Amino acid sequence: MASIGEIAELVGAPQSTSASEILRVSSIDAATPLSLVFATDAKMLTAALNSPAGAILTRQSLLSSSSDFADPRLLQVADPRYSFSLAARFLQAQAQAGRGSESTAGPLPARIHPTAVIGEDVRLGRGTDIAPHVVIGDGVSLGDDCIVLANVTIYPGTIVGNRVTIQAGAVLGSTGFGYARNAATGQYIPFPKQGSLIIADDVEIGANTTIDRGALGETRIGAGTKIDNLVHVAHNCILGRNVIIAAQTGISGSSVVEDGAILGGQVGLGEHAHVGPGVILGGGAGVLSHKKVRGPGEVFWGRPARPLKQYLRDLARLSRR
Repeated sequence: MASIGEIAELVGAPQSTSASEILRVSSIDAATPLSLVFATDAKMLTAALNSPAGAILTRQSLLSSSSDFADPRLLQVADPRYSFSLAARFLQAQAQAGRGSESTAGPLPARIHPTAVIGEDVRLGRGTDIAPHVVIGDGVSLGDDCIVLANVTIYPGTIVGNRVTIQAGAVLGSTGFGYARNAATGQYIPFPKQGSLIIADDVEIGANTTIDRGALGETRIGAGTKIDNLVHVAHNCILGRNVIIAAQTGISGSSVVEDGAILGGQVGLGEHAHVGPGVILGGGAGVLSHKKVRGPGEVFWGRPARPLKQYLRDLARLSRR
């Protein structure tokens, strides 16, 4: 539970005159007097104002009349959706803190479901939650306030930072797909895979996503990166900070994705590919092995990936044939 004033301070909005308390965030349709909602267009704002919501995040530019400005529930912010997410995280933390008694004030110790399997020399930070049927290998380290959901497997050699969420069924630190071939016989034998997987703070990893450990070095996932469901990151890949990766993307070994890049659904990167900072790869785009795509904010599409304008010109030429 938080006051509107606390939420206003959190999101940088002018203070409200309302004394209401807010318990949760919700959609406008499901709002109650204890709910915080957000509105990003005029239609949403009208619905929010007509709802029983206790607080409404919106832009000043959407307020069209003096009566709108007078509503004490309104909190004016630059980006309502982002502020809504920030408030949701704050309210969730408030709720979790409220579950402890006076004798357990402060961060709670790690919570481990009795069906989880925890190896030797494992470090679990305070407030970390381990769900049913999780398997954590020897020597793994998880920081504070992590959430590890059902059926996750974390192999030895994995280090996880603080406030990391790992959705159900994810596999972290598995040995990668790499073999050495005997040219005479055609036989394959495994290439050594004795590296590590490092996951920095505030990363989120989707359901059934797999991230391999390094072969001889490390695989690294930068702080704030968000990875969707059914993504594969191979050995020795380096992902920067605040990277976004959508579902069914596959990243081959030793590839680099720099800070702030966005990879749409079903993107494919060949081995040793390099995606520059801030690059946007549209759904289904492919970057060939040992190739680079650069240009902050530039959108690339197609297989092989090329700048969007070029891709659209190529499509137009094909349609005329």
